[in-house]
Amino acid sequence: MSAWGRSAGWSAALAAVLALVVVASAAIGPIRIPPAEVVKAVLNALVVPAGIETTSHGIGPLTLPSVDLAYRSPFAFPVDRVHQQIVVGVRLPRILMAALVGFALAAAGTVMQGFFRNPMADPSIIGVSSGAAAGAVAFIVFPVALSTTLALPVVGAVDVGVSHGAGVSLFAFVGALAAAFGVYAIATRHGRTPVATLLLAGVAIQTFLGAVISYLQLQAGESLRRIVAWLMGHLSGAAWSDVAVTAVVVPPLFAVLLVYARDLNVMLLGEEEAQGLGIAVERTKRILLAASALITAAGVAFAGVIGFVGLIVPHMLRLVVGPDHRVLLPSAALAGGSFLVAADTVARAGSTELPVGIVTAAVGAPFFVYLLVTREVHEL
Repeated sequence: MSAWGRSAGWSAALAAVLALVVVASAAIGPIRIPPAEVVKAVLNALVVPAGIETTSHGIGPLTLPSVDLAYRSPFAFPVDRVHQQIVVGVRLPRILMAALVGFALAAAGTVMQGFFRNPMADPSIIGVSSGAAAGAVAFIVFPVALSTTLALPVVGAVDVGVSHGAGVSLFAFVGALAAAFGVYAIATRHGRTPVATLLLAGVAIQTFLGAVISYLQLQAGESLRRIVAWLMGHLSGAAWSDVAVTAVVVPPLFAVLLVYARDLNVMLLGEEEAQGLGIAVERTKRILLAASALITAAGVAFAGVIGFVGLIVPHMLRLVVGPDHRVLLPSAALAGGSFLVAADTVARAGSTELPVGIVTAAVGAPFFVYLLVTREVHEL
């Protein structure tokens, strides 16, 4: 079977596993909901265009007509109204956010491990997680007003603002990208970016940002609890708007990574060999680093720092599907989504909700130690 055929087979199987994990997670909570009713509630929430509606809206002194699409659900399963609201309004946004973040972190971790030819690499190796943490903590400690008033013709004054939660996510995203591209700028000389220099620059930036975060925590005062919760990873505040933003960003970036899966395979042979086989090594490195940084930033911006997903999941899947990134990349990404959904379900299933980062570390660290003890770890 061809590599893309194997990739399609593994992806279909792991997508089915992800769907089962999502349904099981939506059924678990203070109010237990039968899985069959969860499926019905989700299907009832699906809508398709059903026609066109014409309405009139007043804008200042004017009344203008507008045309809107009318939507309706093709399903009408009998579902308890409270259960419908719990599944669609409360649990599903959080579950889908966990799936997207796990998908993003595992995809980035797979690329980083292949890029550095080291199974110990993960998305934080180029400073993305530390940068996101520094940006988010800085905003929590020293919040700034992200609002303004625009004077528009006819409409008049319009207030435009960003909520505190959205501000934290925005600063985390900007901090992640600033750290990643700062590491790249430090490591690049004369148009070349040696992998060893990139790794050392990443370690230096992580150490520096760790000191910055520690200083900010000392200045936090009453905000310290929020900072600690963010640094441990959280999904409790996920809303449909957060899911929509993440869903717009993550799939296109993953598609970019998948396009370069074959080039990443060739680069495992070494940069000189890849150059001899026709790979534009420096250009490929820039694209892979940029896409990995962006997809990781999109995940951690809304969920905080969640460890071990980008480290453990690619390593596990490599043992099962092999090192071919055309198969490994989509498989690891889907498995990462399932893993984080399951971890978040455990985090919220007890009497006291835990940060999801604690669960991923509690599961991931012992398993990784087991792999290190029972298997020899070499460069990829």
